[in-house]
Parts: sequence; structure tokens; C-alpha cells
Amino acid sequence: QVQLVESGGGLVQPGGSLRLSCTASGFTSSNYAIGWSRQAPGKEREGVSCISRRSANTYYTESVKGRFTISRNDAMNTVSLQMNSLKPEDTATYYCATGQFCTIDGGIVGRNNWGQGTQVTVSS
Repeated sequence: QVQLVESGGGLVQPGGSLRLSCTASGFTSSNYAIGWSRQAPGKEREGVSCISRRSANTYYTESVKGRFTISRNDAMNTVSLQMNSLKPEDTATYYCATGQFCTIDGGIVGRNNWGQGTQVTVSS
């Protein structure tokens, strides 16, 4: 069964850190680009970060550059998103997805698998 499962979300104070993980099963994730997107209540989903196959390139939306770092471990079929210096505006449900390739602003094109999401809340 093809599946992506996100984990690592939670409640954190502004300025804090979280590390999200996306674990793939039922397929070989190394064949795909993998991206993180987020959706806040009442807002459209936006691409946050994307990593190309074989970790050749990483991409971020402008608002998270310098704070978030995406990485992948193909041996473990996982992709992580290290989020530092979190802000209240980072509050959203975060989703991972596999696709064909990344866009320069952290999006992903040709999504073919995606997870159910993990909630991140940044609040004091």
C-alpha cells in the first residue's frame, strides 16, 4: 500500500523549533522529488519546501528561507523538515507529497502521493 505519513507536529512557542518527518512506504521515495506544503485555516495551500531526487537541490518559499531546512534519507525512505525560529504565521497543517520535480519557490509539480498532514501551532 502506497502511503506517506507525516509526524512531528505540535504546539511550540514563537522562536521555538520543530522537526517534521515524512515516512514513505509501499514505494521507493528516492525516485521522486518530495515537498512540504502547508495550509492555514481560511487560506490556500502553499508550497513550503521541496527537495529534488538524490538531494541535488533544495528549494524554499521566501518566508521560510534561513529558518527551515529540508533533507532526505533515501535509505530510510524519509524526508525531514527542520523548522527553527518559528513564528505564529507558520501555524498550519503541514503535508508532504511526492512529485516529478520541484519549483523554485518550494512547490512541487506532478504530485502523485501525499499524506494526511500534521498540525503545527506556534503560539505563546
